[in-house]
Amino acid sequence: MNIRPLDLLDLPTLYRYRGEALSLDTARRLTRGNPLGAAGFMSYLNPARHIYSAIASENGTTLLGGVIHTNGDPFARLLYLAPNSLLTHPGLPALIEHLIAEAGNWGAFHVLAEVDENSEAFPALRTAGFSVYAWQRIWNLSEVAPGAVANGWQKADSLNLPAIQTLHHQIVPPLLQPVEPAPRQAAGLTCLEGTRCYASVISGAYGILLTPLIHPETKNVAEKLSGLLNHLPDRRNRPVYLCVRSYQAWLEPVLEDLGAKASQRQAVMVKHLARMVKEEQLTRATQPVSVIPASRISRIQTKREK
Repeated sequence: MNIRPLDLLDLPTLYRYRGEALSLDTARRLTRGNPLGAAGFMSYLNPARHIYSAIASENGTTLLGGVIHTNGDPFARLLYLAPNSLLTHPGLPALIEHLIAEAGNWGAFHVLAEVDENSEAFPALRTAGFSVYAWQRIWNLSEVAPGAVANGWQKADSLNLPAIQTLHHQIVPPLLQPVEPAPRQAAGLTCLEGTRCYASVISGAYGILLTPLIHPETKNVAEKLSGLLNHLPDRRNRPVYLCVRSYQAWLEPVLEDLGAKASQRQAVMVKHLARMVKEEQLTRATQPVSVIPASRISRIQTKREK
C-alpha cells in the first residue's frame, strides 16, 4: 500500500471525506468540530505545527489519517481515520503505524487514541500495537441548571499549581501517570475549599470540555459541579461537556442525578514508543581511588569436614 504525506492536490479527497471521519481526539472534536471540516483544512498543511496527515492508496481505495503533537508534551494523539466505511480495511494498521512513526520523529514517547468501545477501528488499533489503559465517558452538562454563584470556584493561578499537581498524583493511578502527566500550567478552575477540586478547561468555537480532578473525600460534590457552570468564562450558548475517566467513575451517579446526559463509553488507548531513560555522564574523580581486590573463596568447609 502506498502511504505518503498530504499535499495540496489532495484537498478534493479531504472534501469528499469531510463527513466520514472518525475522530480519535475527543477534546478537539467537541471544541473544534469535524477534523476534516473547513476550519481544519489549512492546519494540516502548516509545516510549522506538529500536525501531520497521510494518505494511503491501493487499487482505487483511499484511506486518510492524522496525528497531532504539542511541543513539550511526552505524548502525541491520533486525530482521525477516514472514511468510516473502510475502518476494517486490511491496510489501515499500516497507515496507523506510519502516523505513529511521525509522532516518534517529534520526540513523543506515547501516542494516544480515544475510540468508542464498539467501534470498527478498535481491531486496527490493537493490530497497530495500541492497548487500553483507561475508559472514559463524556457527559453533556448543557441542560444542567447552574448552581449557586457563591459556590466557591476561582480561576487557578501559578500559586495553585503545586497543590493541583499533588491532587493529580493522589487521584491518577501511578501506572497511568507516565501517560497522563501532571499539569504543567494551572489553566483551569480550582475550588476555594482547600485543594480537593480542580477542573481543566478546553474551549473552542463548538464547545467547552471540563476534565475534573475531585478528591473522593470532597463534600457536596453535586453542588460543586453545578456551581462550576457559573464560573466558565465567556460561555455564551456553547455546549458544556465533562470527561470522566474510569478512575473517577464514582462521579457518574452524581452527574446522572444532576440531569447530565452520558455518551457511549470510550476506550482510552496508548501505544508506547520508547522508555524514558535518564542520561548518565562519566565524571573524573578528584582523587585517585584505591581498589581493594575482592577475596576469593575456593571452597567452604562444613562442620563435618573439620
